[in-house]
Amino acid sequence: MKAPRGGLTGLRQIIHGDSSPGPSSLLPVNRGMCLNDQGLRTEQLISPTRFYSRRDQIAPTRVAMATSSPVTNTWIKPKLSMPSSREFGYSSNSISLLKNQPNRQIPNINCSLQAPPILHFPKQSSNYQTPKTTTIPTSNPTIISHPKQDKNNSFSKWNLVQKVAAMTLDAVESALTKHELEHPLPKTADPRVQISGNFAPVPENPVTQSLPVTGKIPKCVNGVYVRNGANPLFEPTAGHHFFDGDGMVHAVQFKNGSASYACRFTETERLIQEKALGRPVFPKAIGELHGHSGIARLMLFYARGMFGLVDHSNGTGVANAGLVYYNNRLLAMSEDDLPYHVRVTPTGDLKTEGRFDFDGQLKSTMIAHPKLDPVSGELFALSYDVIQKPYLKYFRFSKNGEKSNDVEIPVEDPTMMHDFAITEKFVIIPDQQVVFKMSEMIRGGSPVVYDKNKVSRFGILDKYAKDGSGLKWVEVPDCFCFHLWNAWEEPENDEIVVIGSCMTPPDSIFNECDEGLKSVLSEIRLNLKTGKSTRKAIIQNEEEQVNLEAGMVNRNKLGRKTQYTYLAIAEPWPKVSGFAKVDLFTGEVNKFIYGDNKYGGEPLFLPRDPNSKAEDDGYILAFVHDEKEWKSELQIVNAMTLKLEATVKLPSRVPYGFHGTFINAKDLANQA
Repeated sequence: MKAPRGGLTGLRQIIHGDSSPGPSSLLPVNRGMCLNDQGLRTEQLISPTRFYSRRDQIAPTRVAMATSSPVTNTWIKPKLSMPSSREFGYSSNSISLLKNQPNRQIPNINCSLQAPPILHFPKQSSNYQTPKTTTIPTSNPTIISHPKQDKNNSFSKWNLVQKVAAMTLDAVESALTKHELEHPLPKTADPRVQISGNFAPVPENPVTQSLPVTGKIPKCVNGVYVRNGANPLFEPTAGHHFFDGDGMVHAVQFKNGSASYACRFTETERLIQEKALGRPVFPKAIGELHGHSGIARLMLFYARGMFGLVDHSNGTGVANAGLVYYNNRLLAMSEDDLPYHVRVTPTGDLKTEGRFDFDGQLKSTMIAHPKLDPVSGELFALSYDVIQKPYLKYFRFSKNGEKSNDVEIPVEDPTMMHDFAITEKFVIIPDQQVVFKMSEMIRGGSPVVYDKNKVSRFGILDKYAKDGSGLKWVEVPDCFCFHLWNAWEEPENDEIVVIGSCMTPPDSIFNECDEGLKSVLSEIRLNLKTGKSTRKAIIQNEEEQVNLEAGMVNRNKLGRKTQYTYLAIAEPWPKVSGFAKVDLFTGEVNKFIYGDNKYGGEPLFLPRDPNSKAEDDGYILAFVHDEKEWKSELQIVNAMTLKLEATVKLPSRVPYGFHGTFINAKDLANQA
């Protein structure tokens, strides 16, 4: 879902200032875990400046920190020098955070990508009482401790000039944060909206083996299912959008009918530096980089870089959106940086090998949805820049990892480019109405703009083109597809068929709006002979029409004509109540609902046998969270019958996230 990722906006160039790869605050409530008189784990408010999560289900075993990648098992308290609690508008018991705004209400989120807030921020009152604890039953209670932070972790390594600069810049940031507190944040940047409920982050989880399984795991499910997501290590000190979070990969490995689970942060250069500093310092592309305060935060970041307090030369990305297994490597991606190579260990754990530039061949960012051709084994990708031309480039990698030359795609403005499509012969490149206009920041707005005067269009280019001279554009008015599920050629009609979910309003996941978001599965036909297009909703029955976002077709059929697609039912928006199997030829919809009070994310289709004649012969895998019991599981559903085959109970909560893939056991054994 998400998309819409920070990681999904391509604002890396704002931070870094060139085309090379690189680089009103709300303090949440701490809910700590303790034991009550009955020996049950409970949840309590402890402090308004640390832990930001709700009722996390703790594994029955002791929560430990990873030896290979030490990360604390709670959110880390930032070391930012902050104004006094009275200046923020709360006392030791109060958590009303907005000074002089006692009646401020959390805004309605009809158009927000994120969930309604479930953390409560009472009005400021000297008589405010700590809320009652919420009891969470567990068979083996444990207590989460909050490790102390080394205040001199990086400070002691700096010279005198750096120390003075750090203190001065921290004081400036503190004043900026105080100023931002005087104004309400839009819901698209309010952490109480963006990362509440099961959108909230979790700590790393070392490998837990032999998980409880209900039903029987199909024999073909042999390997590892991995899914990416945004999981901020530090609680926000300013505005935060869900897409801004640090990348975390969740992995369920299957061996001989048994399953294990682990989740780890992708150790990006950004994450490594912020862990060393003990606080967030890199600007958040969506939550912070808007208006005059966004410009001020960029200047602070530049100043810290000038004094050597941070280093953005090795990237600023979060790697939180996409995953692809290509040329024996699992790559974690967001379009603000190069990919990161993450290795799955033999035990089912995850280890970040580092930022991956394809042996020095990739000099620019790469979007989070490269396309792997199932026949040739080639990888096709785009890169976009929001500062300078060329704004958009296309390139490909051979099966063995050799990169082609870049092909410039001529576009007038830097376009938000999250996804594209391939056919057997062509790449299909959307140039749509959501664009980047840096000048809007000077005017006090967001640089992500819905340009209503622009006409959306799709570019058609030969996959092996050496330049953009053969590019054909076909206009598709009033069309914005955040994701494209597939495309294929129909030579008998001189047409290319594109399958995508058309969103309205186009910028609703980035900017606040009053109109309810709709995501309609659509068939778009591009006529190569006439240069015209047609578009229609695939589901013709209005009663069956639902928001469909995040999903896939049978990946063995990518770029070829497909009958079925499997998409998340994004209702009640932005939660996902189940998935829909849609017949693209007839518009027939069959739905699988995860269960009462259960919500999930992107469904992944795993073919049972690549040589099977039936396109839907396989299984759907999806992480599902029970919001009543506050437990998570992995559901395995027969794609032909839509019957639940197996459920894997997970040892810790899995937040709602983005995109995933499956790596079979044979490929796992051949990892680079």
